Amino acid sequence: SYTTDTKSREENKKTIESLYSLSVDIKKIRRLKEWVLLQDVAYVKEIAGILQEMGADETAVANILERCPEAILRTPEEINSQRALWQLVCQNEKQLIKLIEQFPESFFTTKYHQNQKANITFFQELGLKNNIITRFLTSAPNIFYNPVEKNKNVIETLQRNYLNLGGSEANMKIWILKLLSQNPFILLNNSTTIQENLEFLQKNDFTDHEVLQLLSKLKGFIFQLNSTTMQKSMLFSKSVFNCSDQELKELVLKCPALLYYSVPVLEERLEGLLKEGISVAQIRETPMVLELTTQIVQYRIKKLSALGYDVKSGNLESLNGTKKDFEVTYGKIQSKKERPIFNPVAPIHIED
Repeated sequence: SYTTDTKSREENKKTIESLYSLSVDIKKIRRLKEWVLLQDVAYVKEIAGILQEMGADETAVANILERCPEAILRTPEEINSQRALWQLVCQNEKQLIKLIEQFPESFFTTKYHQNQKANITFFQELGLKNNIITRFLTSAPNIFYNPVEKNKNVIETLQRNYLNLGGSEANMKIWILKLLSQNPFILLNNSTTIQENLEFLQKNDFTDHEVLQLLSKLKGFIFQLNSTTMQKSMLFSKSVFNCSDQELKELVLKCPALLYYSVPVLEERLEGLLKEGISVAQIRETPMVLELTTQIVQYRIKKLSALGYDVKSGNLESLNGTKKDFEVTYGKIQSKKERPIFNPVAPIHIED
């Protein structure tokens, strides 16, 4: 709704002066979003006043307006409505202003106010805790822009499939909430995609129990896939590991990355491992290593080699896991290496 034709327009002097008085870095705004400075109407003082009312100091206000200058184009009414909305899930205004400082774009997107309001109510009724909803508002704001009916539809499709695959009514709520917490972006998919992907797995002889297992392991990523890429990835893995359909199924259940990474990604990671002297047999034994990027694998091999640990001769379990998991493994190998053969502080027994 704002013009971006910068050639024929001049900067709004009143806006510039108001921003200067708040110690805002105008050069930064010119560089990133100059169009904001060209608008005839801006609410610099009013928006700054609302932020100060919430507890933002001068530095915080300047920082917010530099990062999200379009905030000054929102009316005070829009911002106060947004403030009231976010307060439904924030503990207090101190937490709210902290979130606005970190994620100003999410807060100042007021266009979908009614959808945001309806979705917050829906998520609360679903049983999501307010701290999870605030995390969604900041890190996955687009899911609130959907009409609430769309989000309800996706959740209902998930619930129906969970029960159809043998999941219990008693565990369903926990399962849905966990899935949403891990990957709220599943709500950006449509119910048809969910249905098609589940049917693809069933056609490939995964039992209902196994499909349910995959659903939980994939943390919702399965909904961002399509049957063509899954088919190609599975055929690639079958060929590389020279395995039967049943063995392939077992590998996929062990490492769902074989489903959700495309062939070029799997190829690149496989090549990276082979270059390090690791065999296909070792990778087949511990396929989860393909979840790691080539750079991470190289870094971890280097660190372990410095301790004299040779991954080529053993299994690849030591390379696996998150950064935290690897640090624990590395620490154990390091302390084992450094452990003295005898206890230097033990008393020496000398026979009379």
